[in-house]
Amino acid sequence: AAADPMSSSDAPEDGPKETSTDADAFKILLEMKLKKRQKRPALPSTVTELDTEDGSKVYVVGTAHFSDSSKKDVVKTIQEVQPDVVVVELCQYRVSMLKMDEKTLLKEAKEINLEKLQQAIKQNGVMSGLMQMLLLKVSAHITEQLGMAPGGEFREAFKEASKVPFCKFHLGDRPIPVTFKRAIAALSFWQKVKLAWGLCFLSDPISKDDVEKCKQKDLLEQMMAEMIGEFPDLHRTIVSERDIYLTYMLKQAAKQIELPRASENEPRKYIPAVVVGVVGMGHVPGIEKNWNSDLKIQEIMSVPPPSASSKIFKFVLKATVFGLLGYGCYRIGHRTVQFVLSMPATQSYLQRLTEVPQQWFTSYARV
Repeated sequence: AAADPMSSSDAPEDGPKETSTDADAFKILLEMKLKKRQKRPALPSTVTELDTEDGSKVYVVGTAHFSDSSKKDVVKTIQEVQPDVVVVELCQYRVSMLKMDEKTLLKEAKEINLEKLQQAIKQNGVMSGLMQMLLLKVSAHITEQLGMAPGGEFREAFKEASKVPFCKFHLGDRPIPVTFKRAIAALSFWQKVKLAWGLCFLSDPISKDDVEKCKQKDLLEQMMAEMIGEFPDLHRTIVSERDIYLTYMLKQAAKQIELPRASENEPRKYIPAVVVGVVGMGHVPGIEKNWNSDLKIQEIMSVPPPSASSKIFKFVLKATVFGLLGYGCYRIGHRTVQFVLSMPATQSYLQRLTEVPQQWFTSYARV
């Protein structure tokens, strides 16, 4: 069964009734799949193994989003464990990157224009849209430095999942508009200004070695600690809350699988599921921490109303934009008029117009 990037997390309980032939065919393919599944898989060091109460296994591959070795880790893990479900750190708003080729993605990542800004503001609001564009600028900066489009590990996961019989493909990340709106609401006015300033003037060179270092847990924890010290509320909304959401989605995907029945009289049988999760390395510690907790995601899915500082900033921003547009139109119009008036043809035409009233006045005076 080919992987479907738009498949939901919860499959319907009452599907079409299986015939005896269908059940036999399923069992044959399942046996083939289980034979390929390694009992003691040789997994990369970036993989964390987690267990559920009913015996299901979840293999979380921690990746760096601009890393060739992360792609290889994902491919090797899926081939070794032959999963029933693959969950990736993407939401429906970013699913298009799964089917776009590397060349197109590279071009898209480098081009940030007014149309993209308008789309981001329309989708997420003014503040969240601007923040999204600033983060896209950071991504474009890394893309330009490395010559590599982001999300390669997710595309590899999608391709490999389609090769595994009966493997479902789930989107496991919180919708990006919710994340951005909650992040903006959590920051004070000056924190927003400081963050935007830092993102606007990001120019530090980045190498592939720097990217690979992001897969080292000790170094990553140090980087996270620095971010927490600078913007604790931003870390909570962008990292910690998404850790909870990703953990919840992985646990939902790891529910036991019901085997098909030859007839309704046959008792229901279930087997433990095998799941591969593909997430950024920065989320792995949080997923481990939340794994045995009773998770509820309703609270982290709500969008708080805008604060007074956000409303003031939004008003000032709009006033500034419209003021600059008005001044720009005035300057352009003033220069255009001066240019047109300075043209010889225009001056000749104006001179003729002034001569006509003089002739009328002279004729009238004579009369």
